[in-house]
Amino acid sequence: MKNFDLVQANQPADALKLINAAPTTRFIAGGTNLVDLMKYGVEHPDTLVDISRLPMATVEKTATGLRIGALARNSDVAANKLITDQFPLLSQALLAGASPQLRNMATVGGNLMQRTRCYYFYDTSTPCNKRNPQPNAGPEGCGAIGGYNRIHAILGASPSCIATNPSDMNVALSALDAIVQIQGPNGNRSVPLIDFHRLPGDTPQRDNVLEPTELIVAIDLPTPQLAGKSHYQKVRDRASYAFALVSVATRMAVENGVIRSVQIALGGVAHKPWRMPAVEKQALGKPATEDTFREIARQLLASAKPHEHNAFKIKLAENTIVRSLQTVV
Repeated sequence: MKNFDLVQANQPADALKLINAAPTTRFIAGGTNLVDLMKYGVEHPDTLVDISRLPMATVEKTATGLRIGALARNSDVAANKLITDQFPLLSQALLAGASPQLRNMATVGGNLMQRTRCYYFYDTSTPCNKRNPQPNAGPEGCGAIGGYNRIHAILGASPSCIATNPSDMNVALSALDAIVQIQGPNGNRSVPLIDFHRLPGDTPQRDNVLEPTELIVAIDLPTPQLAGKSHYQKVRDRASYAFALVSVATRMAVENGVIRSVQIALGGVAHKPWRMPAVEKQALGKPATEDTFREIARQLLASAKPHEHNAFKIKLAENTIVRSLQTVV
């Protein structure tokens, strides 16, 4: 790890001034992902701006739902009564991720920014368009495409990158219609979570739409018109401290055996949480049966393009979607 300077920010405005001071400056709070990236030589900032003391760690009611401060710890959010009462899906997803020790340090803002766990991204001796972007990057710049790609994307990938987003929290937030609140030198903006993360395209080095000089300050959770039931289903190689091969976050309201509202987001299968509102809309008014659920799953996975070692994810994802939907009837 290279030497770096550490400076403290006590207010969001101070943090924004410091991050604008140099292009190789990064924010740090819990550091559960960034420190690993620095150790592996993937990230090598000259300066870290410590934002852990900023007043952004509360969970509060708003006129439209709840607001979670970006520095709220994952473990605190998972245990917060406002969350467990109104948005238990988020609590389930947070508790399915990492380990208690990491959840005690990790923040929700940092979790939003969590980078892929692709082996080739972390191994600086291998080609990786995400870590070392090249002009007109293609398959030759992605070690995973011709390598061991069991954990990689089957949806929304590109010839440049088949990495997946590793976060459980992000999948739940996508299904919950969360909104990311951002501050920057040009003012404030709100970005729906479904639009916050990006597909790789020709610029796989960009995981999301946040600019380097912007700061996530909060996440808003709107109260749904029909609450229904929710469930987070995670399939992984071992029961704890493992990233999802496939995960499904589901919220559905059923009345008299008919689907009245449904939100479904998939994890472990794409560069971002995979959600298709058009498929959800088509499901409204249909019977809440296994046949309907299998058709929903087929539509969500219709564009899947597996690679040599991850074709199993298609059937696994279909069955996990069906099981998750059956859980919330």
